[in-house]
Amino acid sequence: MNRVAGKTILITGAANGLGRETAKLLAAEGATVWLTDIDDGGGREVVAEIAAAGGKAEYLHHDVSSPEAWDEVFATIKGRTSKLDILVNNAGGGTYNDIETVTFAEWRRIMSINLDATFLGTQLAIKWMKTTGGGSIVNVSSVAAFSGAPNLAAYCAAKAGIHMLSKSAAVYSGQKGYQIRVNSIHPGLVDTKAGREMAMLATGASEEQAIEAFTALHPIGRIGKPIDIANGILYLASDESSFVTGTHLIIDGGFTAV
Repeated sequence: MNRVAGKTILITGAANGLGRETAKLLAAEGATVWLTDIDDGGGREVVAEIAAAGGKAEYLHHDVSSPEAWDEVFATIKGRTSKLDILVNNAGGGTYNDIETVTFAEWRRIMSINLDATFLGTQLAIKWMKTTGGGSIVNVSSVAAFSGAPNLAAYCAAKAGIHMLSKSAAVYSGQKGYQIRVNSIHPGLVDTKAGREMAMLATGASEEQAIEAFTALHPIGRIGKPIDIANGILYLASDESSFVTGTHLIIDGGFTAV
């Protein structure tokens, strides 16, 4: 317990799935958590759950594709606390389109909520953290950064971009002496609503059949659970990983090892 005690953390896309689990875990480990999302009902539910468990959390509505919205979120947090210790860029998503059928509007939307959002958050966090003694930035990418799924052209490109953006930002911050660590995390298929929908779209099968098919692709014999990814984020966020920057943590049950 208390692995991030006393730290202030911002987590985007925290109303559901991986973000929700991560927010609850980091709060349980002693952090004050700021959750953002466009799902206001879900976000407030997470805050209530954290408060009921004795933790500290606040929720803000946040369209991560908007630079103005990022400015507003940071201004609000700066008005309530002296520093931001950890940023988890978790918000994202995608649609199933191959390179021939994806429209430019769909391409831009996927880029905006994945790569653009990660860029905006990382840039603002570095500008603030460098003045307060440093911090940790964890950018949630995907195994799609390394595996060319045929029907995920834009999503694969966006997640690969997050991978290299994180490395570049880490080297830059290190060379500047900012004491800011930047790493990316790459989940395999995770048992969330979005994950199950993705599996069905990818296979064209029923939910049960789709999960069975994806389970067979993971040598460990199951798909991931949200807590599997949240535990990895906790490690990269905490001081336990103080010598870890510019790298990537794959949590995929062996999917990319095959």
